[in-house]
Amino acid sequence: MGVGRVGQAGGRSRAYRPMSEINVTPFVDVMLVLLVVFMITAPLLTSGVDINLPQSDAKAITEEDNKPLEISITAKGKIFIGETEVKRDRLINLLSAMTKDTPDRRIFIRGDQSLGYGQVMDVLGALNKAGFRKVALLSEPGR
Repeated sequence: MGVGRVGQAGGRSRAYRPMSEINVTPFVDVMLVLLVVFMITAPLLTSGVDINLPQSDAKAITEEDNKPLEISITAKGKIFIGETEVKRDRLINLLSAMTKDTPDRRIFIRGDQSLGYGQVMDVLGALNKAGFRKVALLSEPGR
């Protein structure tokens, strides 16, 4: 029985060969953690006022303006500009102060579906009377 040297003919070659495979397991782990983080935080990025919007087959609104103002009306009739609660009698004054440089700024109204038609129309009519013309009612997409 002959003893061969490393690299000689007839013997086993144990020369170092570089590994040509990439271990993707850590990469997949990191991606799954990021996916879970985004899935949890994405719903929190919407407006902070919890409103049950009605459904509609209306066409989606495109983002023409930089940042439209959002007025939310809760099921209990509370009015919010963004996430700040305001009284009904101060609504127009605050909106006028907020839009003094851009009177044609878009305003979105988010009204809870359990509200009466008159409560939403009261806010919409006040906005119209104050000169706001770019007002849209938001709803959930239809099924």
